[in-house]
Amino acid sequence: MHTNPKNLAIKDFVYELPDERIAKFPLPERDHSKLLCYKQQRIADHTFKDLPELLPAGSLLVFNNTKVVQARLIFSKPTGGAIEIFCLEPVKPHREVQLAMQQTRSCTWKCLVGNNKRWKEGPLKLFFEGGVVTAERDAQQEGHFLIRFTWTPAELTFAEVLERCGRLPLPPYLNRGLTPEDRIRYQTIYARNEGAVAAPTAGLHFTGNVMEQLQVKGIESTYLTLHVGAGTFKPVKADTMEAHQMHAEQLMVSKQVVAQLLRHLGKPLIPVGTTSMRSLESLYWLGTLLLQQPDLIPEELHVTQWLPYETSTPPAAVEALQTLLDYMERHHTEHLHASTQIIIAPGYTFQVCNGLVTNFHQPESTLLLLVAALIGEDWKQVYRHALDNDYRFLSYGDSSLLLP
Repeated sequence: MHTNPKNLAIKDFVYELPDERIAKFPLPERDHSKLLCYKQQRIADHTFKDLPELLPAGSLLVFNNTKVVQARLIFSKPTGGAIEIFCLEPVKPHREVQLAMQQTRSCTWKCLVGNNKRWKEGPLKLFFEGGVVTAERDAQQEGHFLIRFTWTPAELTFAEVLERCGRLPLPPYLNRGLTPEDRIRYQTIYARNEGAVAAPTAGLHFTGNVMEQLQVKGIESTYLTLHVGAGTFKPVKADTMEAHQMHAEQLMVSKQVVAQLLRHLGKPLIPVGTTSMRSLESLYWLGTLLLQQPDLIPEELHVTQWLPYETSTPPAAVEALQTLLDYMERHHTEHLHASTQIIIAPGYTFQVCNGLVTNFHQPESTLLLLVAALIGEDWKQVYRHALDNDYRFLSYGDSSLLLP
């Protein structure tokens, strides 16, 4: 039985992060960043290019191939002045990001609206080369709005509309304007499936050369998709974790990859980034759900925040993943679409993952809780070492390889 992290106090996950330690810009070369290697409680300093040498033999690296979309739209009011609309997640006609991005003519999204008080009434228009997109408020909900977008030419997909007139949503803590370089550097080199509003930043260090060296060393790679939501930056405001509402994110994985994970169990399975880790562990819990409720329809495949801590006798990983694979076979589906609100915090028992490649995260964040779940109280020692040795922090910062 797990200890329950509901009672964790977020004030126990604080460290002093001076503003000058936050990397405001990426380094000239992706793989020249520092790499802190924590292995069996020992810490060593390396460069990211060393990663293939440091991974355990026979490792499988799991990457999140989501692609950041230009989710910020700056509309002008007829009277002048700007209203910023930040697209968070699709609502209709499709809730599935993949389908929503291919939607033509019109769609409705859950959005944040900057300067909303200045948007008195009527639609807003944003002109781009060869077309125009119109925004109308459908409804206001807690903390956000439902915005209906329509555009011409109507045959453009929403992905194309965002590409033509949207702006990249840099993390708020960078506190600076966009540069042309961000369009390239705030994407991983393997980004493929459009739909994230934040990059899976652990992957930003990988280059073609590092990928080649992984192959040379016999390290396997595979890909799944978790569309990172703006909730990834949501600070924990509650005193204890029980009162914190974890954000939901959409997850997509192919049957081929589930089979590959199943074959690899027993050997090191290492996610690149917290989003890949949350995805892998969520696949296990989806399998567990299906063991209990085999007749769930695909729309009901959702991992709730506390599911891992409320399951008294979790099955073996091989049984959970096999159940997931059988479900996909039964439903004749090549790609599984699900959603997850999983919270990985101290007290969590890892079912699939054996390590992690990740950047350095904000104090009092759910991402720091995840690191603490993996390496225990040693997270303090790791972060102290990084601060004392000039590591750069957060999205454009340096990296770590954590092998408990």
